[in-house]
Amino acid sequence: MGQGEQVTNSLPRDRAAGSQRATHGDAYELDPRRWKALWVCLIAGFMTLLDISIVNVALPSIRIGLHAGDNELAWVVSGYALTFGLLLVPAGRIGDARGRRPAFMLGVLLFVLSSIGCGFAPTAVFLVIARLVQGLAGGLLTPQIVGLIQVLFSGQERARAFGLYGFTVGVSTAVGPLLGGLIIDAFGDTGGWRYIFFINLPVGIVAIILARRWIPHVKRDRSDRQAQDLDPVGVILVGATVGCLIVPFIEQQNWHSPLRPLLFPVAAALLAVFVAWELRYKRRGREPVVDFSLFTRMSYTAGNVIGLVYFAGFTGTFFIYTQVLQEGFGYSALLAGVATTPFALGSAVTSTLGGKVVNRLGRVLIVIGLLMVIVGLAGTYLAARQVDDRSIGWATALPLLLAGLGSGLVITPNQTLTLAEVPVHRAGIAGGVLQTAQRIGSAAGIAVTSSVFYGALSRGHASGDWDVAFRHGLLAIEAFVVVSVAFALADAVRGRRLQT
Repeated sequence: MGQGEQVTNSLPRDRAAGSQRATHGDAYELDPRRWKALWVCLIAGFMTLLDISIVNVALPSIRIGLHAGDNELAWVVSGYALTFGLLLVPAGRIGDARGRRPAFMLGVLLFVLSSIGCGFAPTAVFLVIARLVQGLAGGLLTPQIVGLIQVLFSGQERARAFGLYGFTVGVSTAVGPLLGGLIIDAFGDTGGWRYIFFINLPVGIVAIILARRWIPHVKRDRSDRQAQDLDPVGVILVGATVGCLIVPFIEQQNWHSPLRPLLFPVAAALLAVFVAWELRYKRRGREPVVDFSLFTRMSYTAGNVIGLVYFAGFTGTFFIYTQVLQEGFGYSALLAGVATTPFALGSAVTSTLGGKVVNRLGRVLIVIGLLMVIVGLAGTYLAARQVDDRSIGWATALPLLLAGLGSGLVITPNQTLTLAEVPVHRAGIAGGVLQTAQRIGSAAGIAVTSSVFYGALSRGHASGDWDVAFRHGLLAIEAFVVVSVAFALADAVRGRRLQT
């Protein structure tokens, strides 16, 4: 851990695991409760990430229950992603400076309370507001998970822990539509959507109780004034930059004013101001919200780019597929969820495997995984072209399984390799930046994919149009994955040259 940083409530030094030390000059005692603490983190992480995808199959039910319009439905999905992304970097900084356990528990509590608000929402506008708060809670919570893994584990154990976290990310994203379909099928189309939020209550309460018992309180020494510096101006600037970058993507289908694209140069200007402020802040001996020295590590820079581009394609797959199945081909919410299960199963199988072998294979493993995703999506495209509408769920099962197997070899290893050289006292902010890159990628990817998808539907809503739109959307997704392969391959070649 960094200078002046300590773990309170730690157990005796002579425990077996306690003799291990972290690498890169960050020596600390590994807490014997670390695996229990990890499971608490994974439970909470699954809950927050599940709410990104579970809402997709609930949109028709929300439309019926609250008489919601297209714009309100778009914000139910995208508003969560927006506020989630806005808080990731500042929350990582807060966790690094003031302690990860308090930030973790506050995030879970806020998530539970906002989930109650979502479940009891009397109007569509109220639901959107509750979802925005829910996204803030997820953004506060998520960087603490990455930071705690960095602090509590080292070496191969850290790779295994990130493997389990990658498994959680992949499965929560992919299994969301299935779980949402089951809930709506059980409680009905009119009010069933409310229960997809109510299920967060018992999970969150258990997570808070166990976090208090098992997660050690990692904090900086109060005498370290630099560690207590939260850089409020930097926090505001990074939030404004991310907001101006993500909102135009989210509003692509609904906001047609020429002001929307102007937010991109505004975001660029704010980014320049942010970088200048942070560099000046550090020269004054203060601790900035983002330490740009992190990006001098090529593994960290490459991992952020790969995560951004891959999530741009990965997230869009389920956004268009569940719509095609339900609104285009008449699938129920449950059957639409079942159709996405092969991807979830494949990701579950290889996520833990990827965590075990990533230290041996490096970026080559990510290249292999991305190539599997490309082949799987190509198979999905061909299957959708060859079969009739009602059979598409069965026809795409095998190629989606292959794509899921590949995805499990991408998310977990990329997380591990990206943060491998990051000092543990920078873990929260480094993880926050990585997660922000993924959220920006998701927002941009959904915007581009949906633009292609809806453009192909412009001729009408006949089943043939849905089929064509799905294939066009898959081509856009494939393009993102191909670009991510290029970056992963370039970094793998760079790594090989350094070894020789």
